[in-house]
Amino acid sequence: MKGMGGMMKQIQKMQAEMERVQNELGNKTIDAESGGGIVKVTANGKKEIVKIEIGQEVINPEEKEMLEDLVVAAVNKALEAAGKMAEEELANVTKGMIPPGLNIPGF
Repeated sequence: MKGMGGMMKQIQKMQAEMERVQNELGNKTIDAESGGGIVKVTANGKKEIVKIEIGQEVINPEEKEMLEDLVVAAVNKALEAAGKMAEEELANVTKGMIPPGLNIPGF
């Protein structure tokens, strides 16, 4: 039973570490852009958009649709990058704890 107790302690340690990392992800940001940098979006590791910057050169009522498309593209890139960042951070916590090939949602 000594092995089982040790494993439970490891699991508890991993859970505490994952909680810490998830809390820290709110403070980590990732930037993405579209239109050659005309639209820039910043997202945090919790997949929340925290900032959008739009270049002055595209603020034109006649180009409203293009601007909307650029914002959507930049937001999607930022959310994708934030998701990858979160996965990498959480994978570092579980490294060596979960056997390769075992797919556990959230790990």
